[in-house]
Amino acid sequence: MQKSSLAELTVRHLEKARGSSSGRSAETVVGGHTHILRQTLVALRAGEALDEHENPGEATVHVLTGRVRLAAGDTSCEGGTGDLLTVPDARHSLTAIEDTAVLLTVAKLE
Repeated sequence: MQKSSLAELTVRHLEKARGSSSGRSAETVVGGHTHILRQTLVALRAGEALDEHENPGEATVHVLTGRVRLAAGDTSCEGGTGDLLTVPDARHSLTAIEDTAVLLTVAKLE
């Protein structure tokens, strides 16, 4: 059994993202590449993005703080603190509208 404080991780990784040349910071909190389930806290400085990429399985983005835009093709939606966005089964990107931390949950398809 493991316990993590998403509030503490959010503060820590937002600080790292703000000070990083890439404008981002991340930490996998559950699972990993060898597991079906993976949950990763991702912090992005305003204006930074996770560029377009494939969806490796079923995925959601839970906005812990801030605002993001999830885009796939010609469609997009915005989410703010507390929102849960379902990642489409298509190439997509995630852009921080303001300093943001999200919990990305992925269940890999085998």
